[in-house]
Amino acid sequence: MPANAQEAQDQPAGGALVPPTSATDFTAAQLDNVLAGSWRSEKNRARDAYRHPKATLQFFGIRPDLKVIEITPGSGWYTEILAPLLKDNGSYTAAVKKSGSEAGDGGLRAKFAADPEHYGKAQIVEYDPKAPSFGPAGQADLVLTFRNVHNWVEDDSAPAMFKAFYAALRPGGVLGVVDHRAADGAKLEEVKESGYLPTPFVIKLATDAGFKLDAQSEVNANPKDTKDYPKGVWTLPPTLTLGEQDKAKYQAIGESDRMTLRFIKPESSTQTAAH
Repeated sequence: MPANAQEAQDQPAGGALVPPTSATDFTAAQLDNVLAGSWRSEKNRARDAYRHPKATLQFFGIRPDLKVIEITPGSGWYTEILAPLLKDNGSYTAAVKKSGSEAGDGGLRAKFAADPEHYGKAQIVEYDPKAPSFGPAGQADLVLTFRNVHNWVEDDSAPAMFKAFYAALRPGGVLGVVDHRAADGAKLEEVKESGYLPTPFVIKLATDAGFKLDAQSEVNANPKDTKDYPKGVWTLPPTLTLGEQDKAKYQAIGESDRMTLRFIKPESSTQTAAH
Protein backbone atom coordinates (compact mmCIF):
# COMPACT_ATOMS: atom_id res chain seq x y z
CA MET A 1 0.00 0.00 0.00
CA PRO A 2 1.43 3.44 -0.89
CA ALA A 3 2.47 5.55 2.08
CA ASN A 4 -0.18 8.18 1.47
CA ALA A 5 -2.89 5.50 1.32
CA GLN A 6 -1.61 4.01 4.58
CA GLU A 7 -1.69 7.42 6.24
CA ALA A 8 -5.22 8.04 5.05
CA GLN A 9 -6.35 4.64 6.29
CA ASP A 10 -4.86 5.32 9.71
CA GLN A 11 -6.50 8.70 10.22
CA PRO A 12 -9.06 9.04 13.02
CA ALA A 13 -12.69 8.65 12.13
CA GLY A 14 -13.18 11.67 14.37
CA GLY A 15 -12.19 13.12 17.70
CA ALA A 16 -9.03 11.18 18.60
CA LEU A 17 -6.75 12.85 21.08
CA VAL A 18 -3.41 13.39 19.34
CA PRO A 19 -0.49 14.05 21.72
CA PRO A 20 1.88 16.97 21.09
CA THR A 21 4.77 16.31 18.71
CA SER A 22 7.31 16.38 21.55
CA ALA A 23 5.38 13.68 23.43
CA THR A 24 5.08 11.62 20.24
CA ASP A 25 8.81 11.88 19.57
CA PHE A 26 9.63 10.95 23.17
CA THR A 27 7.36 7.91 22.99
CA ALA A 28 8.93 6.79 19.70
CA ALA A 29 12.41 6.97 21.22
CA GLN A 30 11.27 5.08 24.31
CA LEU A 31 9.67 2.39 22.15
CA ASP A 32 12.88 2.00 20.16
CA ASN A 33 14.83 1.52 23.39
CA VAL A 34 12.40 -1.08 24.71
CA LEU A 35 12.18 -2.98 21.43
CA ALA A 36 15.97 -3.28 21.46
CA GLY A 37 15.96 -4.45 25.10
CA SER A 38 18.14 -7.43 25.98
CA TRP A 39 15.35 -8.89 28.17
CA ARG A 40 13.19 -9.61 25.11
CA SER A 41 13.50 -13.22 23.98
CA GLU A 42 14.99 -13.87 20.53
CA LYS A 43 11.91 -15.90 19.64
CA ASN A 44 9.66 -12.96 20.40
CA ARG A 45 11.92 -10.42 18.75
CA ALA A 46 11.85 -12.48 15.53
CA ARG A 47 8.09 -11.84 15.25
CA ASP A 48 8.42 -8.05 15.17
CA ALA A 49 8.30 -8.20 11.37
CA TYR A 50 4.81 -9.74 11.57
CA ARG A 51 3.38 -8.00 14.63
CA HIS A 52 4.68 -4.46 13.98
CA PRO A 53 4.73 -3.52 17.67
CA LYS A 54 6.00 0.04 17.32
CA ALA A 55 3.52 1.12 14.65
CA THR A 56 0.67 -0.78 16.33
CA LEU A 57 1.24 0.76 19.75
CA GLN A 58 1.67 4.23 18.29
CA PHE A 59 -1.62 3.83 16.44
CA PHE A 60 -3.29 2.99 19.77
CA GLY A 61 -1.78 6.14 21.30
CA ILE A 62 0.68 4.55 23.71
CA ARG A 63 2.67 6.86 26.00
CA PRO A 64 4.98 5.93 28.88
CA ASP A 65 2.75 7.71 31.40
CA LEU A 66 -0.49 5.81 30.71
CA LYS A 67 -2.35 3.29 32.84
CA VAL A 68 -2.59 0.26 30.55
CA ILE A 69 -4.43 -3.04 30.95
CA GLU A 70 -3.58 -5.86 28.56
CA ILE A 71 -6.27 -8.53 28.38
CA THR A 72 -5.10 -12.17 28.31
CA PRO A 73 -1.51 -11.51 27.26
CA GLY A 74 -0.64 -15.21 27.03
CA SER A 75 3.02 -15.83 27.77
CA GLY A 76 3.73 -12.11 27.49
CA TRP A 77 4.83 -11.20 23.97
CA TYR A 78 3.58 -7.63 24.37
CA THR A 79 4.29 -7.69 28.11
CA GLU A 80 8.02 -7.64 27.31
CA ILE A 81 7.44 -4.31 25.57
CA LEU A 82 4.67 -2.67 27.58
CA ALA A 83 5.72 -3.36 31.16
CA PRO A 84 9.24 -1.90 30.83
CA LEU A 85 7.89 1.05 28.80
CA LEU A 86 5.36 1.94 31.52
CA LYS A 87 7.31 1.05 34.66
CA ASP A 88 8.56 4.54 35.59
CA ASN A 89 5.67 6.88 34.82
CA GLY A 90 2.68 4.70 33.97
CA SER A 91 1.37 1.29 34.98
CA TYR A 92 0.96 -2.10 33.32
CA THR A 93 -1.64 -4.64 34.39
CA ALA A 94 -1.99 -8.09 32.84
CA ALA A 95 -5.55 -9.38 33.07
CA VAL A 96 -5.56 -13.19 33.09
CA LYS A 97 -8.45 -15.61 33.27
CA LYS A 98 -8.98 -17.01 36.76
CA SER A 99 -7.79 -20.60 36.83
CA GLY A 100 -7.17 -21.45 40.48
CA SER A 101 -3.44 -21.85 39.89
CA GLU A 102 -0.50 -19.77 38.80
CA ALA A 103 -0.23 -22.01 35.74
CA GLY A 104 -3.08 -20.01 34.25
CA ASP A 105 -0.99 -16.84 34.08
CA GLY A 106 1.14 -17.98 31.14
CA GLY A 107 4.25 -17.81 33.27
CA LEU A 108 3.91 -14.06 33.86
CA ARG A 109 4.35 -14.19 37.63
CA ALA A 110 7.60 -16.09 37.19
CA LYS A 111 8.71 -13.64 34.50
CA PHE A 112 8.00 -10.67 36.77
CA ALA A 113 9.76 -12.23 39.74
CA ALA A 114 12.84 -13.16 37.72
CA ASP A 115 13.43 -9.64 36.40
CA PRO A 116 12.27 -6.98 38.88
CA GLU A 117 14.34 -4.34 37.07
CA HIS A 118 11.99 -4.43 34.09
CA TYR A 119 8.79 -5.97 35.52
CA GLY A 120 8.91 -5.07 39.20
CA LYS A 121 5.93 -2.71 39.02
CA ALA A 122 3.81 -4.83 36.67
CA GLN A 123 0.62 -6.23 38.13
CA ILE A 124 -1.67 -9.17 37.45
CA VAL A 125 -5.43 -9.16 37.90
CA GLU A 126 -7.49 -12.33 37.55
CA TYR A 127 -10.96 -12.17 36.05
CA ASP A 128 -13.94 -14.49 35.84
CA PRO A 129 -14.93 -14.79 32.15
CA LYS A 130 -18.57 -15.21 33.19
CA ALA A 131 -18.52 -11.88 35.03
CA PRO A 132 -15.31 -10.11 33.99
CA SER A 133 -13.89 -7.16 35.88
CA PHE A 134 -10.42 -5.67 35.51
CA GLY A 135 -10.08 -3.60 38.65
CA PRO A 136 -11.48 -0.23 39.70
CA ALA A 137 -13.94 1.22 37.20
CA GLY A 138 -13.02 4.20 35.08
CA GLN A 139 -9.29 4.21 35.87
CA ALA A 140 -7.50 2.84 32.79
CA ASP A 141 -6.30 5.07 29.97
CA LEU A 142 -5.79 2.24 27.49
CA VAL A 143 -7.08 -1.34 27.26
CA LEU A 144 -5.35 -3.58 24.72
CA THR A 145 -6.03 -7.07 23.46
CA PHE A 146 -4.17 -8.94 20.76
CA ARG A 147 -5.64 -11.95 18.93
CA ASN A 148 -8.10 -12.92 21.66
CA VAL A 149 -11.54 -11.87 20.45
CA HIS A 150 -11.96 -15.02 18.35
CA ASN A 151 -11.55 -17.12 21.52
CA TRP A 152 -14.21 -15.13 23.35
CA VAL A 153 -16.57 -15.45 20.40
CA GLU A 154 -16.04 -19.19 20.47
CA ASP A 155 -16.97 -19.45 24.18
CA ASP A 156 -19.75 -16.81 24.02
CA SER A 157 -18.05 -14.44 26.46
CA ALA A 158 -17.26 -11.65 23.99
CA PRO A 159 -20.16 -9.28 24.82
CA ALA A 160 -19.39 -9.44 28.55
CA MET A 161 -15.70 -8.85 27.90
CA PHE A 162 -16.32 -5.72 25.83
CA LYS A 163 -18.67 -4.34 28.46
CA ALA A 164 -15.96 -4.92 31.05
CA PHE A 165 -13.42 -3.07 28.88
CA TYR A 166 -15.82 -0.13 28.74
CA ALA A 167 -16.24 -0.16 32.51
CA ALA A 168 -12.48 -0.27 33.14
CA LEU A 169 -11.66 2.75 30.96
CA ARG A 170 -11.93 6.39 31.93
CA PRO A 171 -14.11 8.60 29.72
CA GLY A 172 -12.02 9.35 26.63
CA GLY A 173 -9.99 6.19 27.16
CA VAL A 174 -8.98 3.96 24.27
CA LEU A 175 -9.62 0.30 23.48
CA GLY A 176 -7.17 -1.25 21.01
CA VAL A 177 -8.05 -4.53 19.30
CA VAL A 178 -6.02 -6.71 16.94
CA ASP A 179 -7.41 -9.96 15.57
CA HIS A 180 -7.41 -12.27 12.57
CA ARG A 181 -9.49 -10.69 9.80
CA ALA A 182 -11.96 -12.75 7.78
CA ALA A 183 -12.47 -12.16 4.07
CA ASP A 184 -14.80 -9.32 3.11
CA GLY A 185 -18.40 -10.46 3.21
CA ALA A 186 -17.69 -13.58 5.28
CA LYS A 187 -20.44 -14.60 7.69
CA LEU A 188 -19.52 -15.26 11.32
CA GLU A 189 -20.97 -18.77 11.48
CA GLU A 190 -18.98 -19.75 8.40
CA VAL A 191 -15.60 -18.63 9.73
CA LYS A 192 -15.58 -18.45 13.52
CA GLU A 193 -14.08 -21.93 13.96
CA SER A 194 -11.24 -20.91 11.63
CA GLY A 195 -10.01 -18.22 14.03
CA TYR A 196 -10.87 -15.42 11.60
CA LEU A 197 -13.57 -12.87 12.36
CA PRO A 198 -15.51 -10.42 10.18
CA THR A 199 -14.42 -6.88 10.97
CA PRO A 200 -17.99 -5.52 11.11
CA PHE A 201 -18.83 -8.14 13.74
CA VAL A 202 -15.95 -7.04 16.00
CA ILE A 203 -16.88 -3.40 15.53
CA LYS A 204 -20.45 -4.21 16.55
CA LEU A 205 -19.26 -5.97 19.71
CA ALA A 206 -17.51 -2.78 20.72
CA THR A 207 -20.21 -0.31 19.72
CA ASP A 208 -22.88 -2.42 21.43
CA ALA A 209 -20.84 -2.03 24.62
CA GLY A 210 -20.86 1.75 24.25
CA PHE A 211 -17.63 2.42 22.34
CA LYS A 212 -17.20 4.63 19.29
CA LEU A 213 -15.02 3.37 16.44
CA ASP A 214 -12.26 5.97 16.13
CA ALA A 215 -9.97 4.57 13.43
CA GLN A 216 -8.78 1.46 11.59
CA SER A 217 -5.23 0.71 10.51
CA GLU A 218 -3.70 -1.60 7.91
CA VAL A 219 -0.43 -1.87 9.81
CA ASN A 220 -1.06 -5.59 10.47
CA ALA A 221 -2.47 -6.44 7.06
CA ASN A 222 -1.09 -9.39 5.09
CA PRO A 223 -2.44 -9.64 1.52
CA LYS A 224 -0.74 -13.04 1.09
CA ASP A 225 -3.15 -14.59 3.61
CA THR A 226 -5.89 -16.42 1.64
CA LYS A 227 -7.74 -17.45 4.85
CA ASP A 228 -8.77 -20.88 3.51
CA TYR A 229 -6.48 -23.35 5.24
CA PRO A 230 -7.10 -26.91 6.47
CA LYS A 231 -6.64 -25.95 10.14
CA GLY A 232 -7.78 -22.36 9.96
CA VAL A 233 -5.47 -19.56 11.01
CA TRP A 234 -3.42 -22.00 13.08
CA THR A 235 -2.11 -23.49 9.81
CA LEU A 236 0.06 -20.37 9.47
CA PRO A 237 3.01 -19.31 11.60
CA PRO A 238 3.66 -19.15 14.46
CA THR A 239 1.53 -22.24 15.22
CA LEU A 240 2.09 -24.26 12.00
CA THR A 241 -0.39 -26.90 13.12
CA LEU A 242 0.34 -29.13 10.09
CA GLY A 243 3.96 -29.47 11.13
CA GLU A 244 6.24 -30.22 8.19
CA GLN A 245 3.36 -30.54 5.71
CA ASP A 246 3.69 -27.62 3.28
CA LYS A 247 5.66 -25.79 5.95
CA ALA A 248 7.69 -23.71 3.50
CA LYS A 249 4.48 -22.61 1.76
CA TYR A 250 2.90 -21.37 4.98
CA GLN A 251 6.11 -19.74 6.18
CA ALA A 252 6.25 -17.83 2.89
CA ILE A 253 2.73 -16.52 3.56
CA GLY A 254 3.71 -15.41 7.05
CA GLU A 255 1.40 -14.64 9.94
CA SER A 256 -2.28 -13.85 9.47
CA ASP A 257 -3.95 -10.82 7.97
CA ARG A 258 -5.18 -8.82 10.97
CA MET A 259 -7.62 -6.04 11.66
CA THR A 260 -6.32 -3.25 13.89
CA LEU A 261 -9.13 -1.22 15.45
CA ARG A 262 -9.10 1.77 17.80
CA PHE A 263 -12.20 2.59 19.83
CA ILE A 264 -12.95 5.48 22.19
CA LYS A 265 -15.08 5.50 25.31
CA PRO A 266 -17.08 8.73 24.86
CA GLU A 267 -16.21 11.59 27.17
CA SER A 268 -19.88 11.85 28.10
CA SER A 269 -22.57 9.44 27.07
CA THR A 270 -26.08 8.43 27.97
CA GLN A 271 -25.39 4.89 26.79
CA THR A 272 -25.92 2.25 29.43
CA ALA A 273 -24.72 -0.85 27.58
CA ALA A 274 -21.64 -1.18 29.76
CA HIS A 275 -23.41 -0.77 33.10
